[in-house]
Amino acid sequence: MKKIITLAAALLIGASGAAFAQKQEAPKPAAAPAAKAAPAPAAKAEPALAADAKKEPMDINSATDKELASLPKIGEAKAKAIIKGRPWSGKDDLVKKKILSQADYDAIKDLIIAKQAKKEEAKKDAPKEAPKKDAKAK
Repeated sequence: MKKIITLAAALLIGASGAAFAQKQEAPKPAAAPAAKAAPAPAAKAEPALAADAKKEPMDINSATDKELASLPKIGEAKAKAIIKGRPWSGKDDLVKKKILSQADYDAIKDLIIAKQAKKEEAKKDAPKEAPKKDAKAK
């Protein structure tokens, strides 16, 4: 009787373990040759979306007006206004400075970033000041 109970317990544990195991996805069957010749329109859209998801956000401090205008809800006028207001310390400055409405910003906030220039680059790009004359010089 002990053997039967032990065997039943072992089967129960094994069955419960199989129920909680991860499912492995079965390999998809190969498509018919006719399907390879003319892929469905939905199949073309999926790789494009995957490529966009892997793309880095657009830097509003270095993007061209055409790149900015390609964003949703951003036209040529808003793109020029973004360029005119550079450099941006943060992407949310576009709303603070009233370049974009909150709704427009919400539509693009995941697609943009405001990278800051490195100190060395900022010094290189900054106009050189004339040396100041010391008023107390002899």
